[in-house]
Amino acid sequence: MEELPTILVVEDDPDIQGVVEDALTEGGFQCVLVASAEEAVTLLQDGQKCQGLVADINLRGRMTGWIATRRAREMDPTLPIVYMTAGAGDQWPSQGVPNSVLLQKPFAPAQLVTAVSQLLNTSGLPPA
Repeated sequence: MEELPTILVVEDDPDIQGVVEDALTEGGFQCVLVASAEEAVTLLQDGQKCQGLVADINLRGRMTGWIATRRAREMDPTLPIVYMTAGAGDQWPSQGVPNSVLLQKPFAPAQLVTAVSQLLNTSGLPPA
């Protein structure tokens, strides 16, 4: 049996974590859930393999989703990244990493699955 792609999800709201996990699981992905950017960076530094990263921007703790995703991209320059935010979307052009997607909360679960799938299908390719 083929192993499902693993998506690292960084979200500090348990309700949203559940919605994201359900959507991605139903969409054919495995999820690793963490509640802080610091946890995500530590997991990646410790060798956690993932094929994509879904990150909230405003998180509890000292580190934002912006910082976590930049650190993740330093480790894997082609890692697909989807941002989720209720209010920081206007910062995406200056703070987000290239070739990423921003979803404005609230979004439909299908939008998340589509965004992750599209990024996985194009990861590793030069930008169009």
